Amino acid sequence: MGRPASKKTKKKTVKKEEKSKACEDILPPSSLYHSFTTQETVELRKCLLTWYDKCKRNLPWRSLANTELDLDRRAYAVWVSEIMLQQTQVATVIDYYNRWMKTWPTLDDLASASLEEVNEKWSGLGYYSRGRRLQEGAKKVVTEFGGRMPRIAEELQKLLPGVGRYTAGAIASISYGQATGVVDGNVIRVLCRLRCIGANSGSPAVADKLWDLANHLVDPERPGDFNQAMMELGATVCTPKKPRCTECPLQSQCRAYEKVEADLTSAAANLTNRNLDPKSAAGDIEECAFKLKLIQFCCPRVPSDKNTGTAFK
Repeated sequence: MGRPASKKTKKKTVKKEEKSKACEDILPPSSLYHSFTTQETVELRKCLLTWYDKCKRNLPWRSLANTELDLDRRAYAVWVSEIMLQQTQVATVIDYYNRWMKTWPTLDDLASASLEEVNEKWSGLGYYSRGRRLQEGAKKVVTEFGGRMPRIAEELQKLLPGVGRYTAGAIASISYGQATGVVDGNVIRVLCRLRCIGANSGSPAVADKLWDLANHLVDPERPGDFNQAMMELGATVCTPKKPRCTECPLQSQCRAYEKVEADLTSAAANLTNRNLDPKSAAGDIEECAFKLKLIQFCCPRVPSDKNTGTAFK
């Protein structure tokens, strides 16, 4: 017979079970309401990519990724853009990116630059450690990997300094066509609204759910374009404040929008069907105005760092 479990072991087991139960309460993993059916997934991919092909912004790193045939130079171009875009607006990054790529168009060029030169080119972008890690990574690729960038997201994240899960997924999907999703601040906002997820996205259980959704949705035929389309949608249409829902290609699948519309319809019906005195009417009108803002309830702010990517693309 085995030895009976100690009180300490029992306490740990109970705490672990309680923690697991708490995670389930936050976001039930089996909930179909927070997931996508196969049909919904196919339709979402089609609508999103059609919109992206028509409405995407013309950005220099996208042009390089689409025209550069050398995989290592393509991955380097995407890598630079993703690091620069962490915690920095697109409009600010464009000029810095163009100057950087003109000065150091390849990994070898950046690896041979001095730290002073790198800091000078980075001046004004802030968070200088990003530029330093980028050069450290370039040196590692050149000296340890013979100039060949890792080819899958898992290796990119494991082997390159300053490359977290998001950045690795972006490089792998855009540069190499790996069917892996990405989750940054924009993608979190889009997914949370689409599936009406109001739980804290900083929770490990919720974060895992969002990554599962992203990996499930990504189009295997055009993973890079799909991931950029998700980020583009969050940056230009599904914005933190005053989202342009009438322009959204995914409006028909958005459960947050559906909920707000239902609440507004219900509130309007209450106003119409009840005989109210002026004071009461004013109160209900304020309630309607409040409901207009409900769509923002599921837009958690996520700290941007090397592991989560940026919320500003």
